[in-house]
Amino acid sequence: MRAEPTIRVRRVYEEPSGDDGTRVLVDRIWPRGLSKARARLDEWCKDVAPSTELRRWYGHAAHRFAEFGRRYRRELKDPERARALAHLHELAERGTLTLLTATERPELSQAAALADLLRTHSD
Repeated sequence: MRAEPTIRVRRVYEEPSGDDGTRVLVDRIWPRGLSKARARLDEWCKDVAPSTELRRWYGHAAHRFAEFGRRYRRELKDPERARALAHLHELAERGTLTLLTATERPELSQAAALADLLRTHSD
Protein backbone atom coordinates (compact mmCIF):
# COMPACT_ATOMS: atom_id res chain seq x y z
CA MET A 1 0.00 0.00 0.00
CA ARG A 2 1.44 3.33 -1.09
CA ALA A 3 1.66 6.23 1.34
CA GLU A 4 -0.62 9.19 0.81
CA PRO A 5 1.22 11.87 -1.16
CA THR A 6 2.27 15.03 0.64
CA ILE A 7 0.28 17.84 -0.92
CA ARG A 8 0.20 21.31 0.55
CA VAL A 9 -1.92 24.34 -0.29
CA ARG A 10 -0.47 27.80 0.21
CA ARG A 11 -0.88 31.36 -0.96
CA VAL A 12 1.53 32.25 -3.72
CA TYR A 13 2.25 35.54 -1.92
CA GLU A 14 3.77 33.71 1.09
CA GLU A 15 7.52 33.21 1.28
CA PRO A 16 8.51 29.79 -0.09
CA SER A 17 9.37 27.17 2.49
CA GLY A 18 12.21 24.67 2.30
CA ASP A 19 9.73 21.80 2.53
CA ASP A 20 7.43 22.98 -0.31
CA GLY A 21 8.82 20.48 -2.79
CA THR A 22 7.49 21.23 -6.27
CA ARG A 23 5.66 24.58 -6.29
CA VAL A 24 2.82 24.83 -8.82
CA LEU A 25 0.50 27.79 -9.34
CA VAL A 26 -2.99 26.47 -10.18
CA ASP A 27 -4.75 29.78 -10.92
CA ARG A 28 -5.73 30.68 -14.48
CA ILE A 29 -4.78 34.33 -14.01
CA TRP A 30 -1.34 35.52 -12.87
CA PRO A 31 -1.44 36.96 -9.30
CA ARG A 32 -1.58 40.75 -9.11
CA GLY A 33 1.59 42.56 -8.15
CA LEU A 34 3.73 39.42 -8.01
CA SER A 35 6.85 39.08 -10.13
CA LYS A 36 7.76 35.69 -11.55
CA ALA A 37 11.08 35.87 -9.69
CA ARG A 38 9.39 36.50 -6.33
CA ALA A 39 6.82 33.72 -6.89
CA ARG A 40 9.62 31.15 -7.24
CA LEU A 41 7.42 28.64 -9.06
CA ASP A 42 8.42 25.38 -10.61
CA GLU A 43 5.37 25.46 -12.88
CA TRP A 44 2.22 27.36 -13.72
CA CYS A 45 -0.52 24.82 -14.45
CA LYS A 46 -3.35 27.13 -15.54
CA ASP A 47 -5.07 24.40 -17.58
CA VAL A 48 -6.26 22.75 -14.35
CA ALA A 49 -8.04 25.91 -13.15
CA PRO A 50 -11.86 26.03 -13.02
CA SER A 51 -13.80 27.77 -15.76
CA THR A 52 -14.49 31.47 -15.49
CA GLU A 53 -18.21 30.66 -15.18
CA LEU A 54 -17.66 28.31 -12.25
CA ARG A 55 -15.28 30.73 -10.54
CA ARG A 56 -17.78 33.57 -10.83
CA TRP A 57 -20.67 31.41 -9.58
CA TYR A 58 -18.63 30.27 -6.59
CA GLY A 59 -17.22 33.67 -5.62
CA HIS A 60 -15.33 32.01 -2.73
CA ALA A 61 -18.54 31.83 -0.71
CA ALA A 62 -17.88 29.30 2.05
CA HIS A 63 -21.44 27.92 1.92
CA ARG A 64 -20.92 27.00 -1.77
CA PHE A 65 -17.56 25.23 -1.35
CA ALA A 66 -18.93 21.65 -1.31
CA GLU A 67 -21.02 22.26 -4.43
CA PHE A 68 -18.09 24.07 -6.05
CA GLY A 69 -15.97 20.95 -5.42
CA ARG A 70 -18.56 18.70 -7.09
CA ARG A 71 -18.89 20.97 -10.12
CA TYR A 72 -15.13 21.41 -10.37
CA ARG A 73 -14.56 17.64 -10.35
CA ARG A 74 -16.96 17.40 -13.32
CA GLU A 75 -14.98 20.08 -15.14
CA LEU A 76 -11.76 18.19 -14.49
CA LYS A 77 -13.05 15.40 -16.75
CA ASP A 78 -12.65 17.72 -19.74
CA PRO A 79 -9.68 16.32 -21.76
CA GLU A 80 -7.45 19.40 -21.40
CA ARG A 81 -8.07 19.69 -17.67
CA ALA A 82 -7.78 15.90 -17.24
CA ARG A 83 -4.29 15.99 -18.78
CA ALA A 84 -3.27 18.80 -16.44
CA LEU A 85 -4.68 16.87 -13.46
CA ALA A 86 -2.78 13.74 -14.52
CA HIS A 87 0.40 15.82 -14.63
CA LEU A 88 -0.23 17.00 -11.05
CA HIS A 89 -0.73 13.34 -10.03
CA GLU A 90 2.69 12.54 -11.50
CA LEU A 91 4.32 15.42 -9.64
CA ALA A 92 2.70 14.31 -6.36
CA GLU A 93 4.01 10.78 -6.84
CA ARG A 94 7.57 12.11 -7.16
CA GLY A 95 7.55 14.01 -3.87
CA THR A 96 5.98 16.87 -1.96
CA LEU A 97 3.71 19.04 -4.09
CA THR A 98 2.63 22.52 -3.05
CA LEU A 99 -0.38 23.92 -4.89
CA LEU A 100 -0.32 27.70 -4.93
CA THR A 101 -3.16 30.16 -5.32
CA ALA A 102 -3.57 33.91 -4.99
CA THR A 103 -6.87 33.44 -3.17
CA GLU A 104 -7.11 35.07 0.26
CA ARG A 105 -8.56 31.90 1.79
CA PRO A 106 -6.67 29.00 0.20
CA GLU A 107 -8.62 26.46 2.26
CA LEU A 108 -11.71 27.45 0.22
CA SER A 109 -10.00 27.51 -3.18
CA GLN A 110 -9.67 25.26 -6.19
CA ALA A 111 -6.18 24.46 -4.85
CA ALA A 112 -7.79 22.90 -1.75
CA ALA A 113 -10.27 20.97 -3.89
CA LEU A 114 -7.41 19.75 -6.11
CA ALA A 115 -5.31 18.72 -3.11
CA ASP A 116 -8.20 16.66 -1.74
CA LEU A 117 -8.76 15.01 -5.11
CA LEU A 118 -5.06 14.24 -5.55
CA ARG A 119 -4.81 12.76 -2.04
CA THR A 120 -7.86 10.53 -2.42
CA HIS A 121 -7.05 9.32 -5.94
CA SER A 122 -3.33 8.73 -5.59
CA ASP A 123 -3.27 5.09 -6.60
